[in-house]
Amino acid sequence: MVSLLARLPGGSRAGTLSLVGLAGVAAVAVSAAGLAGLALALVVVQTLDPLGGRSVGDSVVLAGRLWLLAQGGELRISSGPLVLAPLLLTLGLAWGLSQVGRGIVRVRESFPAGDALRAVGTLAAVHVVLTLVLALQLDAPDARVGLVRTTVGAAVLALAAGGWGVARESALLQDVLDRGPTRAVLRGVSAGLLTALGLCTAVVAVAIVADARGYAALSASLGGAGAGAVGLAGLSLLLLPNAAAAVLGLAAGPGFSVGSGTLVSVHGVTLDAVPALPLLAALPDTQAVPLIAFVSQVIPALAGLVAGGAVGRWLGDDDGGSVVAGLSGILTGALMGVAAGVLVWLAGGSLGDGALAQVGAPPLMTGIAFGAQSAVAAAVGAAVSRWRALG
Repeated sequence: MVSLLARLPGGSRAGTLSLVGLAGVAAVAVSAAGLAGLALALVVVQTLDPLGGRSVGDSVVLAGRLWLLAQGGELRISSGPLVLAPLLLTLGLAWGLSQVGRGIVRVRESFPAGDALRAVGTLAAVHVVLTLVLALQLDAPDARVGLVRTTVGAAVLALAAGGWGVARESALLQDVLDRGPTRAVLRGVSAGLLTALGLCTAVVAVAIVADARGYAALSASLGGAGAGAVGLAGLSLLLLPNAAAAVLGLAAGPGFSVGSGTLVSVHGVTLDAVPALPLLAALPDTQAVPLIAFVSQVIPALAGLVAGGAVGRWLGDDDGGSVVAGLSGILTGALMGVAAGVLVWLAGGSLGDGALAQVGAPPLMTGIAFGAQSAVAAAVGAAVSRWRALG
């Protein structure tokens, strides 16, 4: 189908129809492949349950609801609104939309700005329509779908991911990236954020290993035999980036909360009842601040140093010396703070009304604190790296 559309004559109405059709097919392919893969994984896990887990139909419904949540959707259940995107699934969907955006560009000989807008618009429109159809199909008395939030989330995700893929492959941003230290700063932001998230994930892993007995006990208490353990491990994996983002708030200083009664920061720990999710075994068992929380305070500085080093290495020959690199490092750290705040906002949410209405780290405070700390380190790292590069 894709190759047939790509061979239609270009330049006139036929070319436009070819582009629109190609983008529409690509959007359908991403949703179909993603939903089928997720549903198949859930069905396989349930078939391993010797007690007879969910039916195939229930597994497909669960897959669809996870798909909606991954796009920022909302489910209104008996305990209140459920708004928590499993970020690993969100990242997979964003990657798929980005890849098909790049693929649309590859099958055409030329790709002007007008074609880019049509491709991204069609990709996003079809994706939103498919998401709405799925939401209407899954809407039920026990789990009402918030259509407005779900629609907006699907549109933003498709426009951002698809637009990035099209712009990257068609080189529409090339002129902007080649101006001054722009490319170096963006590479620094990427390197710094990946470093921070990698270290935060390591903190989560250490905390779970330190309380492996609690993780096992909680998993066993939820039942489901081996299949249940696999399913809970899969859910924890989908939420692992959310946990890493929460640790980002801990590392920056403000900490994070799991409802109104549980707060973890270097200034103190308050514990209350939390959902029975094995991943939450990483929370402290007592009100004493754990050692790993103090160790995590170096993450913003380390991420800033890595980002600054990347900036210093990627600056061009005509982009100035160590002073310019240091200023670029400050800008890099500030942008890392903005990105950290957005990431924390995306990773947080709500698990119901009342005590669990707020889950995650505070986005604004985390972004400001992380940006301020990483900017100082990035400035030093960029200046030193640039000085060494220039000899």
